[in-house]
Amino acid sequence: MAESDFAQPDRLAIGVIVAPHGTRGEVRMQIWTHFPEHLAEIDAVYLGDEERPRRLRRIGTSRGHATLSLQGITDRESAEELRGTVVRIDRTQAAPLEEGEFYHFQLIGLNVETEAGEALGTVAEIIETGANDVYVVRDAEGNETLIPALKDVVPVIDPEAGKMIVRPLNYWG
Repeated sequence: MAESDFAQPDRLAIGVIVAPHGTRGEVRMQIWTHFPEHLAEIDAVYLGDEERPRRLRRIGTSRGHATLSLQGITDRESAEELRGTVVRIDRTQAAPLEEGEFYHFQLIGLNVETEAGEALGTVAEIIETGANDVYVVRDAEGNETLIPALKDVVPVIDPEAGKMIVRPLNYWG
């Protein structure tokens, strides 16, 4: 696959609107981001595929949800129409990561090979298990290899070089 097939997105999804909240247009958003504390620093969001961002004022967060007040949404009916709408932020507003941490979009599409240089395929998806992520690596024939996202198993992740080096636990006896 060409590098351009896995271009970095301009916008990142942070949640989905699940219901109106109150009568003045506030909405309840299920939080998808792993950095809910970062929501306090965001002042504009994109609703669905809207081209222009909307000003945002947070009302509060609790138990995986945020209550938001959005520019242009002033009544319950308008808020109801947003149910199921994905809320996105500009990638430049994303929370900064620590050394060695990556966003999923940076990993999808990376070429994966063993330390011995054997090509395994590309990262096709990432499964969040709670304990650690699992990289689903798919080869050209569609065969899948599951790789736990553990430093002992994945010693090298280099998005700039477009590759990931692994030493799968089940690979050697």
